[in-house]
Amino acid sequence: MTDKIAASNESSSTFAPLRQTLFAVLWVATVVGNTGSFVRDVASAWLMTDLSTSPAAVALVQAAATLPVFLLAIPAGVLADILDRRKFLIGIQFLLAGTSISLMLLSAAGLQSVGSLVALTFLGGIGAALMGPTWQAIVPELVQKKDFRSAVALNSLGINIARAVGPALGGLILASMGAAFTYGVDVISYLFIVAALLWWPRPKAQQDVLSEKFVGAFRAGLRYARASRELHVVLLRAFLFFALASSIWALLPLVARQLLGGGAGFYGILLGAVGLGAIGGAVIMPRLRARLGVDGLLLMAALVTAAVMAFLSFAPPQWAAVAALLVLGIAWITALTTLNGVAQAILPNWVRGRSLAVYLTVFNGAMTLGSLSWGAVAQWTSVPFTLLAGASGLVLVGLVAHRIKLPTGEADLVPSNHWAEPLTATPVENDRGPVLIQIEYRVTVQDRPDFLKALARLSAERRRDGAYAWGITEDTADPGLMLEWFQVESWAEHLRQHKRVSRADADIQDDVLRFHQGEQRPVVRHFLAFNHPHEGRA
Repeated sequence: MTDKIAASNESSSTFAPLRQTLFAVLWVATVVGNTGSFVRDVASAWLMTDLSTSPAAVALVQAAATLPVFLLAIPAGVLADILDRRKFLIGIQFLLAGTSISLMLLSAAGLQSVGSLVALTFLGGIGAALMGPTWQAIVPELVQKKDFRSAVALNSLGINIARAVGPALGGLILASMGAAFTYGVDVISYLFIVAALLWWPRPKAQQDVLSEKFVGAFRAGLRYARASRELHVVLLRAFLFFALASSIWALLPLVARQLLGGGAGFYGILLGAVGLGAIGGAVIMPRLRARLGVDGLLLMAALVTAAVMAFLSFAPPQWAAVAALLVLGIAWITALTTLNGVAQAILPNWVRGRSLAVYLTVFNGAMTLGSLSWGAVAQWTSVPFTLLAGASGLVLVGLVAHRIKLPTGEADLVPSNHWAEPLTATPVENDRGPVLIQIEYRVTVQDRPDFLKALARLSAERRRDGAYAWGITEDTADPGLMLEWFQVESWAEHLRQHKRVSRADADIQDDVLRFHQGEQRPVVRHFLAFNHPHEGRA
């Protein structure tokens, strides 16, 4: 009975973010923009089959689209966290529009080649790399906290609405009007996004003396990603799934043309079927999640995707292939939304763009590596064999990876602001460092094992929030005195660390403090590196 109530409540709130005007306007604009992008991608993928019959060359288009995201997502995430996100997104739209204009002009003049198509696809991938983490990072600015998970799911739904409409529309336009006109439709779609972003009354960010610079923010993001075990689990599960499932996307143009005997319009119908299936999957997913949990959802997605890949390898009738792609759409949005939703839920706002960029890097790296690998396998064997191999691997890895449970994402990541301001005899320059922080605990011998276990959890928090080194020592003359220490790059970074500590982190620290036996709280000391050029001179 409890599961039914939870499922009902979650289902009823699925479309709640659309009642907020700001989110609704930007959401509609992104659906239009993504529809244009899918129209462009259909034209590029099909145009490559005209330029070359090589499976490796066809797969190269998919790789060229995803490789820039793999290479640039993390720097893009840093920019998303330190720049004005609205202005940054507007600039990206002009880059993407310029790319589609170039594709349109080359196609109209009959000058398109394998090299130019791959190069411009790569440039479009750069725009996607810059936009991905930034667009996801603005979600908390657009909706109330209670609607956050629904907003993430709606963004995935919007992409798949575009996937349903865009490929079918692109296939029809391509078959009737040609590639140049198809690319022109994509150019127009960017105008809707620019207009929506210009309308967004985003308040100007207040000047902050502790605002991060690119290099420091880049290092802080990598430190967080390296120290977050929960993020590691999400990244591992995502890589395993998408590396194996990428075979269907890399080879789908050849499946449509060679195995199923279809043309450009039929290829668009296949992709549209994926999108329609994804829409249906998004509607029923709350109930599935309540029944199966996130781990069960991901296993189901792997098994269903593998079944569709195996089915297509036997060259079924076209109507059956369309039905299979509808089912694939349900599995695909299930995997995307599950992994993305968990990633969003475990990230604090201060590092959201950077950590989502790490997730996108792994996702697109898996898609790129998988596309190139499966294209090479198909080149040396055949498309049906490659699909069967990918399906077999997906089943095996899906069952094994199911034992590695995804995090729940229920921790309270709102800043606690419970750290006292550090005491200083004189003002300290923000760029001075590194800084050594020491905390003295008095712990009984009997409590030491449990204290060290609690402190191990605290060490991960220190590293996530900015420490590049951490340790625990004991006093040789006084066994009850334990000294925790950690180092951060600069005084400014330590002050930022004060603002980053979440309520969940505060609970971990309280668990450590219960072992402290002193009448007062542990003594905290701050030491600055003695690196001033004139200090210490005679």
